[in-house]
Amino acid sequence: MSAEPLEIYLEEQDLGRALRDDVRAGLTADPKWLPPKWFYDARGSELFEEITRLPEYYPTRAERAVLAAHAPDIAAVTGAKTLVELGSGSSEKTRLLLDAFTRRGGLGTFVPLDVSVSALRQSTDRIAADYPGLRVRGIVGDFTRHLDRMPTGGRRLVVFLGGTIGNLLPEERAGFLAAMRNGLETGDWLLVGTDLVKDPGVVVPAYDDAAGVTAEFNRNVLRVVNRELGADFDPEAFEHVALWDPEREWIEMRLRARRPQRVRVLDLVVDFATGEDLRTEVSAKFRPTGIAAELTGAGFVAEHFWTDPKGLFGVTLARAA
Repeated sequence: MSAEPLEIYLEEQDLGRALRDDVRAGLTADPKWLPPKWFYDARGSELFEEITRLPEYYPTRAERAVLAAHAPDIAAVTGAKTLVELGSGSSEKTRLLLDAFTRRGGLGTFVPLDVSVSALRQSTDRIAADYPGLRVRGIVGDFTRHLDRMPTGGRRLVVFLGGTIGNLLPEERAGFLAAMRNGLETGDWLLVGTDLVKDPGVVVPAYDDAAGVTAEFNRNVLRVVNRELGADFDPEAFEHVALWDPEREWIEMRLRARRPQRVRVLDLVVDFATGEDLRTEVSAKFRPTGIAAELTGAGFVAEHFWTDPKGLFGVTLARAA
């Protein structure tokens, strides 16, 4: 069975408009910022895949270990007929769930949602070929804007993996979880992966590896802005910085100006002083009680919480109450 034609709710012009809006807002703010979603052009995606294989970067391996151990439990508890994956990318870890549901029987439809047409087309074709009895319906969209495009009917399980929820600020997480709950029926399920609070000596190297791959990934956002908006950033004039914030319990990735510089982008002239930071990512780390409380506040009940053997990463299965 081949994958169904992609449902496209996000066109190239929408992405261009969103990039312009984000660049204008972030570079005129104090302190300056750019959102992490713009890391992921083709080169950025390649770099991130390389990051996931680095010895310092534990989240991917730890989350995979949780799913490998508990995918059969997830399939048995939820009995889902439709599996929706937000920010699906290659859907590699999701195959652990698909395998478990296939062995159990009953899953009819897989719906990956991602912003990249090319990545989604490639992954849906592969999934459809490898799971011939499964209906594969890809949606090109932004999980912060297109939750209303999720299929309705039947028991649904929405999965949001990779600790991506930690890239949202607390007020953004609250809004996202509330919108998610509004898009689900009572009894539907949400599976969310969260990186856990731990020794900064473990966390920081995961975002500042010895080989410098994360630094290159971080600077890639400037190359995206240069290419797409005609900016004149000198990426090598910015130093990669990863800082642990013990009060907020999150790590920040920043680009720090090595020297004074003036950047032209859109109709803006943006000055950077030596040592000035441009924040490119927040990655919140969670405590089990904290993620349970956030889910409860949005109208979910956290039914199960699992971690890898080292307690590095958590996966919560929550039911829409």
